[in-house]
Amino acid sequence: MRRLPYRQPCTELLRRHPVDAQAEEDERALQCDWVSNLPDDLLLNIIERLDVADAMRTGILSRRWKLIPTMLSKILIEVGSTDNEQKRTCDVARANATVLGATRSLFKSRIASPYTIHRLCMQFFLGAGSIRIGRALANTIATQKVGVAEFTILTEKEGKRCSINDRFAYGRQFNSLINFCGDTFSGLTRLKLENLKLGGSDFPRIFRLCKRLEFLRLDNCDMGFRSLMEVEHPRLRELEIFRSDFERVDLNWLPELTTLTISFWISLHDPLSCGYVPLLHTVSIRNTALSWHKMLKLSELLGKATVSNLTLGFEKEKIWVKPEDPRDLWPVFNKLRLVNLAAISEECDLTWTMFILQGAPSLEELRIRVCDCLGIWDEEEREKHAYSKERKDASAKWEASGFKHHNLSVLRIFGFQSEDKFVDYTRAVMEAAVNLKDIYLHEKPACKEECEYIRQRGCRYPRSNRHKIWVRSSLNMHMRPLLRLHFRF
Repeated sequence: MRRLPYRQPCTELLRRHPVDAQAEEDERALQCDWVSNLPDDLLLNIIERLDVADAMRTGILSRRWKLIPTMLSKILIEVGSTDNEQKRTCDVARANATVLGATRSLFKSRIASPYTIHRLCMQFFLGAGSIRIGRALANTIATQKVGVAEFTILTEKEGKRCSINDRFAYGRQFNSLINFCGDTFSGLTRLKLENLKLGGSDFPRIFRLCKRLEFLRLDNCDMGFRSLMEVEHPRLRELEIFRSDFERVDLNWLPELTTLTISFWISLHDPLSCGYVPLLHTVSIRNTALSWHKMLKLSELLGKATVSNLTLGFEKEKIWVKPEDPRDLWPVFNKLRLVNLAAISEECDLTWTMFILQGAPSLEELRIRVCDCLGIWDEEEREKHAYSKERKDASAKWEASGFKHHNLSVLRIFGFQSEDKFVDYTRAVMEAAVNLKDIYLHEKPACKEECEYIRQRGCRYPRSNRHKIWVRSSLNMHMRPLLRLHFRF
């Protein structure tokens, strides 16, 4: 039998040839370190998915990795837990100190960096330390190339826990922040604010100072009860306003505005006025209408805007849109392609929605979302909060004439039930939309929270083959062989 040649143990090899052994070990480790061998752009793509603290720690791995923090193009620095559904129990000073430390450490290493920051997102609290955070960023925004610069400024208390005095105090803190950090705000492109009660001249000042601003979100922010807000800005593209006490928001001059969201207002009149908004194409309007809310005419509300994507949300309460003559809607709806009518109460008839179809000759897709649960269904609570006592579609009546629509191709109904109301409505749309191609019947999406009202009523979505056959037969699908019916659950 032939003997195999004797091989020295590894320990013997290290003892006799330490330099060669170390070189061989380093070479073997380098060959196995696939991550370090990746191209810079791919390695950066991976590192930028980490939070800032972890991304900074990678700099200790090797000389090459030490440069990674200086090359980051996307930077997100935010405070800890800010869940609005729970109390904000974190210490504001400590949270902001953590943000400040991360900010200084990161940008100190980038002083001589030639790399552009494509996206910089900062989230911090108003109050202790916020001015220092703003100042720490001033030099970076002024001297380096920053594409998108975003501030999300939080308050210690979330909206439901804020009193009027709290909001006034937060407003004063915000004004101090702007006074000391004007250079920083002048470079912002995105700004998110919450729970601020500001003075009459503060919003115009914000618009003048934030010259690069393209996105603005205001949540529970205003200038006093039923105040007027006038918006003029040369670069603003997206505007979101939630839960405000404005009497009206006037969009006087916004040549770049493309997207508008407005939700939950207290105005007794039209909450919105559209002036010069030539590029506005996507509008979302939602409200929990109480008994005293005005029925709004879309032709007056949208004014000269010609939108292509429209969402109207009713939050399972009173229908606040007034059906109107199609001739009044054509100037506003002549470019409308997609309509989403959301959170319609189950007790409402759907026939009233036909006025939108008749007034939008270019409409391609219509979405209806019906919800059979109530946010507040206790009668005493509803009376206390001034919810409507009448039927929720009492003021939304429309008799559809025998019109024909030639562009609608898709109808989606969320919350479909095996009931005559749904079947009759679907059939009415089929008769009007002569080129309809697809009908999607969706089961109602699950509630975010357990709903007692739903459990009592049960679900009547056609799941079984027998129920599906009944729906097909009721819709006379055999008369439209090219029309496809889809069940989604």
